[in-house]
Amino acid sequence: MEITNRLSLKQIRYFTTIAESGSFRQAAFRLDVTQPALSSQIAILEKLLDLQLFERSKNGTTTTVEGRELLPSAKRILEEVHGFASKSRMLSGGGMGTYRLGVTPTLGPYLLPHILGPIHAKHQGLKLYVREEAPSDLEAGLLDRRHDLILSTQPIMSKELTVFQLFREPLKFAVSMDHRLARKPHLDCSDLLGEQVLTISEHHLFHRQIVELCEKVGAEVRRDFEGTSLDTLRQMVVMGMGTAFLPALYVKSEIREENELRIADVEGVNVVRNHVLAWRKTSPEKSFYLDLAREIRDIVEQNLSDVVIPIKTDK
Repeated sequence: MEITNRLSLKQIRYFTTIAESGSFRQAAFRLDVTQPALSSQIAILEKLLDLQLFERSKNGTTTTVEGRELLPSAKRILEEVHGFASKSRMLSGGGMGTYRLGVTPTLGPYLLPHILGPIHAKHQGLKLYVREEAPSDLEAGLLDRRHDLILSTQPIMSKELTVFQLFREPLKFAVSMDHRLARKPHLDCSDLLGEQVLTISEHHLFHRQIVELCEKVGAEVRRDFEGTSLDTLRQMVVMGMGTAFLPALYVKSEIREENELRIADVEGVNVVRNHVLAWRKTSPEKSFYLDLAREIRDIVEQNLSDVVIPIKTDK
């Protein structure tokens, strides 16, 4: 019997997941199968192909030369199958299908309420399964196909991804109402000299951005107290544990009590976060993703241009 008649999509998916994760154990976790079942399927695949696909050692699992040669083809097969399934749903009247959207926890909850309604009104068959992760995890998840597209913050480094610039989001300075700077009419970067600045945990890109800002203006990052979210960061500022920089969309969404915090711009401090929509260059739905990115940019420009800075280019 020909090899093509005996190969299964399951085996190809198992192969790509192991290659991308570098571990049978991690791959089994991602695929929600037992490790023995995974190993059994790979053994069948290797026998069928008459090739060894992986080398195992104490340091983990690596792909053989032959495995590396086959990996791009395996990825393309899975992309095409996903595209085939999506298009078949549309043709059968089942709608556009469900797409897995990864978002950062410091952006998603404060942007999505503004864009999901208009998108759903235009694409009623479109469903988005949303999952929050840190930017570095989002990029990795997009590459290993846990996400179909991601709303994330620059930089995104992989050349395998298409990155569409959406908008720039300023950071706002927040102090408690009993802080020495709360009543000062105008703030400039010299006011930040020696200030204790709070931030969220270091695995977020937002953390690194705040550290770089503090180094530039002579402020001090409070490393003994790090927030687990923007909400906990805000509460620590309210309690007088330090100052903070908060994303403008978060401020618009969550800070309504004017007597709780002083939110201000600081002259000489123009820090923004660059937000993008990204997807794999090989995705069969790349034309739809490009249209969706343009729609999101237009919605932001129409409804949020008083808060963020839309980017009017398709790059």
